[in-house]
Amino acid sequence: VQLQASGGGLVQPGDSRTLSCLISGGTRSWSIAWFRQAPGKDREFVAASFRSSRTYYADSVKDRFTFSRDNAKNIVNLQMNSLQTEDSAVYYCAASSTIILSSLRNQDAYRIWGQGTEVTVSS
Repeated sequence: VQLQASGGGLVQPGDSRTLSCLISGGTRSWSIAWFRQAPGKDREFVAASFRSSRTYYADSVKDRFTFSRDNAKNIVNLQMNSLQTEDSAVYYCAASSTIILSSLRNQDAYRIWGQGTEVTVSS
């Protein structure tokens, strides 16, 4: 399985942006997640789909970000609304075929990562 993230760029506070992660290989049973890493900070969980079922979000993005998954096209999207400067980071998609629900937010539980796409929120 390979992941390719795209869609990053420079946006203004309050803007929206959609990130995409193209998945080569794998099946809908795989869990897919988005993480992000801001300069000088640890990588943190953003959102994830557990085996194409329920979606989970970090509290910091809940109600602003929407995770969607199109298994027919092998792509997941992260729709980001009301972007804030604190959302500036490199965003990574990650995948796992074996992750359990309790580890969904743990980056160490994912073995496959995309290359990252940078989002900068600045006026």
